[in-house]
Amino acid sequence: MITTGSPMEDIQQLGGNIELTGFRDLDGGSMIILKKIIGNYARKFSDRLQNMEKLAITIKPVGNNQHEMHAKLIVDGQIHTSELTEHNLFVLVDKVLRKIESSALGN
Repeated sequence: MITTGSPMEDIQQLGGNIELTGFRDLDGGSMIILKKIIGNYARKFSDRLQNMEKLAITIKPVGNNQHEMHAKLIVDGQIHTSELTEHNLFVLVDKVLRKIESSALGN
């Protein structure tokens, strides 16, 4: 699903305030699903949080067919972070963003 390479080489912008790093080598089908999941969370954050500045997500492969993901949400200068390692990319992005949501929205 993902190949090795420097994740810093490929920063993609989704909308004005979403930044993805390390997603370049994912297949097209996976990217469509991941962008939809990420977009839904970003919309929820921007709807419920005033002054959402940026959502940045970085992914990199680690041993044993796992992926490590780091996410950072900046809201009015306050930084909320989350990081996890998981085999399944879709479960990983959902868990990481749910953790950010819990921190930022107090759920």
